[in-house]
Amino acid sequence: SGNITYSSYLILQIFCLLLCFNPSLAFALKKCTILYQENLSNDLSLDCANKKLVTIPDEIPKDAVLVKLNSNQLKRINKGDFLDMSKLKILDVGENNISDVDEGSFKDLVILATLRIASNTLTNLPKNIFQGLSNLISLDLSHNRIQFIHELAFQDLTSLKTLDLDYNKLQQIVHFQPIFQLPHIQRVNLSHNSFLCFNTTQLFRNLSSNLEELILSTHKMKTFSISTPVFPNLKKLVLYRSHSALRWKTPDKTLLRNITHLYISQPVLSLKRFKQVLQNLESLSNLRLNYLDKYIKDLLSTVCKLQKLRKLDLFHTYLNSMTLKLAPCSQLTELNLTQTYINELPNGSIQTMKNLVTLSLSTNTLVEVPYDIRTLSNLQILNIEFNLISHLSCEDFINTTSLRELSLYSNCITKLKRCVFENVKNLKLLNLSKNQLRTIRGTFNVSLHRLEVLDISDNKIMILETGCFQVLQSLRHLNTASNIDTTIKRETFKGLSYIQVLVVSLTRNCELNVNGLEHLENITIYLVTKYASEINQTDNYTVSYRLKSVKRITFISRVDPSGSLPSVPIQLLQPMKQLQHFTAVNVHINAVFANIFQFNPQLKSMTFVETDMSNLNPNLFQDVPKLQALDLSKCKIKDLDFIVQSNLSALRYLKLTENKITVINETVFQYLPFLTYLDLSNNPFSCECSNAGFIRWAKDNKQTQVANTSQYICEFPLPKQGSLLLDFDILSCRDDGTFFCFISSTCLVVLTLLIPFIHHYLRWKLGYTFHLFLAFLYDSKKRKKGDSYRFDAFVSYNINDEDWVYREMLPMLEEKQGWRLCLHHRDFQPGKPIIENITDAIYSSRKTICVISRSYLQSEWCSREIQMASFRLFDEKRDVLILLFLEEIPGYLLSPYFRMRKLVKKRTYLSWPQAAHHPGVFWQMVQRALHTRNALTENTNRLTGPTGH
Repeated sequence: SGNITYSSYLILQIFCLLLCFNPSLAFALKKCTILYQENLSNDLSLDCANKKLVTIPDEIPKDAVLVKLNSNQLKRINKGDFLDMSKLKILDVGENNISDVDEGSFKDLVILATLRIASNTLTNLPKNIFQGLSNLISLDLSHNRIQFIHELAFQDLTSLKTLDLDYNKLQQIVHFQPIFQLPHIQRVNLSHNSFLCFNTTQLFRNLSSNLEELILSTHKMKTFSISTPVFPNLKKLVLYRSHSALRWKTPDKTLLRNITHLYISQPVLSLKRFKQVLQNLESLSNLRLNYLDKYIKDLLSTVCKLQKLRKLDLFHTYLNSMTLKLAPCSQLTELNLTQTYINELPNGSIQTMKNLVTLSLSTNTLVEVPYDIRTLSNLQILNIEFNLISHLSCEDFINTTSLRELSLYSNCITKLKRCVFENVKNLKLLNLSKNQLRTIRGTFNVSLHRLEVLDISDNKIMILETGCFQVLQSLRHLNTASNIDTTIKRETFKGLSYIQVLVVSLTRNCELNVNGLEHLENITIYLVTKYASEINQTDNYTVSYRLKSVKRITFISRVDPSGSLPSVPIQLLQPMKQLQHFTAVNVHINAVFANIFQFNPQLKSMTFVETDMSNLNPNLFQDVPKLQALDLSKCKIKDLDFIVQSNLSALRYLKLTENKITVINETVFQYLPFLTYLDLSNNPFSCECSNAGFIRWAKDNKQTQVANTSQYICEFPLPKQGSLLLDFDILSCRDDGTFFCFISSTCLVVLTLLIPFIHHYLRWKLGYTFHLFLAFLYDSKKRKKGDSYRFDAFVSYNINDEDWVYREMLPMLEEKQGWRLCLHHRDFQPGKPIIENITDAIYSSRKTICVISRSYLQSEWCSREIQMASFRLFDEKRDVLILLFLEEIPGYLLSPYFRMRKLVKKRTYLSWPQAAHHPGVFWQMVQRALHTRNALTENTNRLTGPTGH
């Protein structure tokens, strides 16, 4: 559920930034993707990571604020790579192969605050390498091969506070001299280098650094000596990893008088020297001792004598086989015993720690709450996660009256008595998730009236009783989700008037009663089915209150995606008038419920993940005119035709990753006028001419960023499998007549050699060409004579559609409107060649009406009729052709009929399926088309049908 929560909040961040994003920015980026971050407002952020780049692309906009170039194959940074990028604040070029950086490469980055060059192959830092970075605050050079640092390499870094040189090959402390001279330096990490000695006598004697934190690895270092007052402000010292004892030399203990934090991992010092060091650190308040199994027992007596020590961290130190002697550490306020392998905390171990505020016993094998905890009256935060506690007694927290946060996550608690939390009257957070609780009846009493966050998810609670949370009047966040069939009573949530976030599980035929939850804004519902056989039945979830305040709702199915899924309980959405964000994961959307969001007109973002939407109904989005972010990842979508009939005019963000889209009709994007971000990654694209329009649009459009376009891979046809979509040669798809002329010329040359073949296979095509020529002569002759038209319109149709023509068209156009139509079965002259009858009918009629269906497209004679009519259209330059679609025909089906596809792109066409509910309007449009004059107009308004083009 953590990933789901992150995904839902991520889409919200993207949506918020899209509102203020400048749509005029050119998005034709081939190697980078624009990032959206909530805290950057109008600022432009680019992600160029993991693109296999060998050079820094020149397409990066000059006004970018954040640029990620990590995880590529860059080998060097050139002087002009970041020219004029004066607004850049964060730059990441980590995880590359950079071995050289030209001097002055960063000189234009005048406000850069963070620079990361980690995990590269730098060997030295020359003079002026960081020229111009006077505002740099953080610099990460870790995991390189740096051996040499020029004494003037850092001279421009006057604002630097943090420097990381971890995992390099520096050998001399003199190399660090320029670092410590920086006026604002506070934190330096020099771990895992090659120097054997860290001795301040090798630095300038008059040096007085502002350094506050120093991190050193003692993997090779043998001597650590601070014998001169070069670090008067040093507060935190970190030493770890050693194969032998380190020689610690601090002749004057006043030199370390300001150290408050000491972190030591593994035995870097001998026990005797360790004790001496601790005794000399008079200001030490925070001590971390990790992986010190060998010394810890003997060190504790010295540790507890440190009067100013307040925080002790023994994380990952084996303590199970010893008796803890922490009793003298009465001055501690924080104690961390996480993963110390203890199965019990002996009585008296921490009993004297009356000032203890925070205690962590996480990730151990405790079987009960330690006895000493009941004596800690000032304890505020207690973490006992990941243990084996099965029982809580009434005395466990009897005196912890100051407790505010208690986490018992992932234990084995099976039952809770009412008296357990009777004395924790100040508790605000209680985490009982992932235990073995079967009931919470009577668990909570009035003493928890200040509780704000309660998590009892992933238990085995069978029934949530009426009013079981009623006394928790301050509760803001409640999580009761579970994988089992939990019954929610009608008034389970009674009294929770201030609840804002609710996470529940609903089973089939379960009623969710949230009456009185007037401040509820965020609700997450896990859909659970009791039996697999029930999944295929109609899901019935109900809600008994109008959730006016809910702004975000999430549905998550906990059923295996390979099986049948529960449906979204649409009746829950009806009362949510202010709903803004909807998320559904691994659920079923019934195509019948096209108006699922009819009561949620305020929706701004919508997410469907792992949901079968292969038969997506376009009307699903008709009632959400304000929708601006839509995520349909992993939804088995095959095409984008649904966009044409969807009401998505306000959409700015569209994600369709990991679907089954092979061909994209670029014209669908004209129905998304404000789209600025489109992600179609991981779809099985086809490298064919059917995608030529989309490829051209993705490269040339100046509004919509098509994310990761350069990585789209073709799956079809098989010879192109694995190739990049953008590498497909779209020039070969142009219909400019050149290829036709070449074929014609070739045919004329070899005509005498192929007469038998032509006569057998091509005689009809030659005859058709001859009659086109006769039609031209016929039309010229008719225009000279000024003959009037015999018919108002010639109707071109297939025999399979004759019933519709005689049942619907003739009664309306001839009987009611009075038009004279020419039909081939009725008006063609018997005995006359068919092609001559067609020619005569077309040129004897003012208009030609083509009744187009799939059968029409497959008919040889219908194809000749529309080609003859289009020849007249182009010859006379008059509007003589009316296209009428009887069926919804996807654009890719028109591709084989290139002339038809070309006509549909340019001409008015009418759709009978769209007019099924309003036939009167349809026939009025036909009448208007027959009434129009013959002047050819290309910019006519289309009554657009379902056919993409």
